[in-house]
Amino acid sequence: MKKPRFESRAIGDRQAQHREEEYRDAVRVLLMRPLLTSDHPAFAAVRRHADRLRTWFARETGWPLAIERDCARLYKRPADLSDASRGLPGFDRRRYVLLCLAAAVLERAEPQITLRVLGDRLLLLAAEPALAERGFAFGLENVHERRELVAVCRALLDWGVMARVAGDEEAYVLGHEGGGGDALYDIHRRVLAGLLAAVRGPSTWTPEAAPQDLEQRIAALVAEHQPESEEGRRTALRHHLSRRLLDDPVIYFDDLDADSRAYLLNQRGPMAARLAEDSGLIAEQRAEGVALVDETGFLTDVALPAEGTESHVTLLVAEFLAERRREDADAVVTEAEIADFIRAAAASYGRYWRKSAREPGGERELAEAALSRLAMLRLIRRLEGAVRPSPALARVALGEATVKTRRSDEPMQLDIFS
Repeated sequence: MKKPRFESRAIGDRQAQHREEEYRDAVRVLLMRPLLTSDHPAFAAVRRHADRLRTWFARETGWPLAIERDCARLYKRPADLSDASRGLPGFDRRRYVLLCLAAAVLERAEPQITLRVLGDRLLLLAAEPALAERGFAFGLENVHERRELVAVCRALLDWGVMARVAGDEEAYVLGHEGGGGDALYDIHRRVLAGLLAAVRGPSTWTPEAAPQDLEQRIAALVAEHQPESEEGRRTALRHHLSRRLLDDPVIYFDDLDADSRAYLLNQRGPMAARLAEDSGLIAEQRAEGVALVDETGFLTDVALPAEGTESHVTLLVAEFLAERRREDADAVVTEAEIADFIRAAAASYGRYWRKSAREPGGERELAEAALSRLAMLRLIRRLEGAVRPSPALARVALGEATVKTRRSDEPMQLDIFS
């Protein structure tokens, strides 16, 4: 029996809708996780929409997308190279050196490697005179240094560069001297090869020809060819602004140079609409700038609000700074004033915070955590010993606090939203 025509059309519409939703989810996953391995739930969808994804990213952002049998790599290059808030949580310059050395060890290793062998070979590379001249030294004699190595390994595990076969990193940290702990890993070379997103590899420079200034080196790594034409200049501007809209919480017109500001003011409507349509984001256009907002929070690596003492304090500080900005659009608030505010807020909310946050001097630690998070969200600008609230901070508002109680054996919950 033939199906009625209207039923076939409805099924076709649902299938088309499903394909669009799957494509949009693939865009969002690649934005959040540019190095995607085959064991990720969205990898199959990325492969199914490979051609469309490559075309969209190339047209809108200029980011190349490579999709292979066992991994996909979106070569995201940040538009704002001066943003110090980017990077791996807990990683400083020293750990990034260790990460590079670990990648070099894996590149030369067999298909499998143990944590102990990785550490021993890394020690040989770390002893290079060029590193010693720059004050870098590393050993495995104490627990702290072994934990640094393990932190690097866990980053590589999270990216899929390595896969744990057996063993336990914590046993290696605690049992290193007695030889009682180790771990075994598979090395995924295709994923390792896609780790670096630079346009030009650092090894292509001789030590004499390499830029000496760190900022110049970073810029040189990601410098892209731009055609010497008016169309090439407009395309480069569009790619630069699209990258910022997709990667940054908000773009303020005052932060842009004259050419970028003029282009965005003229093209912000069509540009934001195109990016929002394929990414599932919502465009917000204000007098001060433009933002693409993700209501689901999936594309947010720094959440506000979130659970925990730091998050609660961050919201309180945000409301405090927003009120100061409402009183004076050019207000500058010192970090000492913010610490004083947190100390006063502890009288009302401290019983809901962790114990260490209520100890004398804890307000300075809480202030630093709150300001770091607000700066990453582009809600404030940090100055020397002070901050300037940004326009987008006006979006943050708190309601009166109420205490919700559940069962007698559960802790009280503080609700700070109206």
